[in-house]
Amino acid sequence: MYDPIIILTTTSSNKEAEIIGSKLIEKKLAACVNIIPNIKSIYRWEGKINKDSEYLLIIKTVKRVEEDVFENIRKLHSYDTPEMISIPITGGEKSYLNWLSKSVA
Repeated sequence: MYDPIIILTTTSSNKEAEIIGSKLIEKKLAACVNIIPNIKSIYRWEGKINKDSEYLLIIKTVKRVEEDVFENIRKLHSYDTPEMISIPITGGEKSYLNWLSKSVA
């Protein structure tokens, strides 16, 4: 019925996180974007192990606009290969899920 999803992405700065989050809300591609500061990411990139401080965006949206969200992240993101992971929401409070669905274009 609602087909809600969460999309995760990380950025290197709070400014970039706020730009991406704000744009997704302005375009009605997300109902809500949470920004969690100061997460520590450890990953392998181009053969090297990296440890960086990043900002995690938790984007609440619906499956029907997933590709539009990905496209906007790609356009606004400074990383060559930004994280874009989609997770289905399999349960939740119905009035919240209804609000989420109605908040997305």
